[in-house]
Amino acid sequence: MRSGMYALKLRFEVGCLLLLCWFVPISARETPDTGDAVPALTIDEAVRLAIANNRDLKIVALQLDSSKEKLAVDKTRRLPSTSSYFFVSQSLTTLSFTIPAGTLGVYSATGPIPAKNTPISAPPGPTAFVTASISQPLLTLYKINLRVHGGELNVEQAATNLLAERLDIVDQVRQVYYSVMQGENAVEAAKASIKQYEELDRITLQYVSEKVALQSENLEVKAKLAEQEYSLLQFQDKVQSGKETLNNLVGRDITIDFHTVQVTELSSIEEDLQAARAKAVAQNPQVKQAQIGILQAENQRRQAKAQYMPDFNAAFHYLSPFGIDYLPTNFAGIGVELNWEPWDWNRRKHEVAEKTIGVEQSKLKLDETNSQVLIKVDNQYRALHEARAAVLVAKAAQESAKEKLREVTLQYQKKTALLRDVLQQESSLESANSSYNEAMAEFWIAKANFMKAIGEE
Repeated sequence: MRSGMYALKLRFEVGCLLLLCWFVPISARETPDTGDAVPALTIDEAVRLAIANNRDLKIVALQLDSSKEKLAVDKTRRLPSTSSYFFVSQSLTTLSFTIPAGTLGVYSATGPIPAKNTPISAPPGPTAFVTASISQPLLTLYKINLRVHGGELNVEQAATNLLAERLDIVDQVRQVYYSVMQGENAVEAAKASIKQYEELDRITLQYVSEKVALQSENLEVKAKLAEQEYSLLQFQDKVQSGKETLNNLVGRDITIDFHTVQVTELSSIEEDLQAARAKAVAQNPQVKQAQIGILQAENQRRQAKAQYMPDFNAAFHYLSPFGIDYLPTNFAGIGVELNWEPWDWNRRKHEVAEKTIGVEQSKLKLDETNSQVLIKVDNQYRALHEARAAVLVAKAAQESAKEKLREVTLQYQKKTALLRDVLQQESSLESANSSYNEAMAEFWIAKANFMKAIGEE
């Protein structure tokens, strides 16, 4: 009789405990106990920090600045160029030469000038030559303007690369954030399960000592407890790794602790696939990069054709020798310069042909990029809808598992179910909760991938 009362008491306490366990894991997932000392980090704040501080993004931004500086350099080539040259020396030998008689003319009144061969020499001494020139491009301005336009396209391409990198960083932040959020849910669920099994272990151990429960039941509970503790360790390690990765993405110390803000509501349904495809073609960075690539290839072809034109500039030159008494001290002249290669053995022809092939390649690349972007949009669109459906399925399974646990717990209290049935159903609920958390995380990851595919942050 007394043994029967102990058994009844055990069933009642275990039943109450498991009925409580039915509620604890769910509430733990909705409001994880992270402690007041650990700050919260929202997904929007994480994205903002990444855009402001991500080091890879800053590297690409500096590449844009570098392209702008190169463009500024090319623009200065439109202006007059100046050069100067100074040569100061000590002559090692005597500088001498002879002016033949009559070099300056023969006149009836004076005869030849000079009248006889006249030697001129300068003893060794210091000498100096100073030259200076100013050259303003004229016809060459066409080539320079083509080069400047190419620099402008490079700046535009660098800006598009920055946008692509920004979208990629935002996508990485979102995916890591949702992974951490899923891990935190799993940690809280594992902690709740550990508390449940610890209490159940205490009760069963007590009644094993009182000879009203079997030792195998207590060992089964201990095995479940050890399994949950191992799972908790795995989940905690995964969360910590995710936090370090996210901290690195947002450009701050990887040791900073935080907890995520749970997102349980699904976003609005994306129904207009055609609008999404049009938006992707209009603003996806990969499409823009391919479009700019065509303009760059055409600019390079025009630069190659411009090599047929001569370099034609207006120029001013000045020369002044010092230390040579018999030479004028100043020479100055203004005029035009022409530099042209009349025969190049068809080199320029082949260069133009090469650049023309590059234009055709760029056009084909744009067509291929458009197709790949549209395929990706379609795939991500379908993946997003599948992820939404998976959330609904996981939610239904979770509700079903909760109700089954409630029913089997009541049956256990009425002695129509075994303890093993209750433990098995508790495991089913844990699996359903885990599946729901994973489905929610997969939905938000699919949402992030879809936004990246259409070129939105």
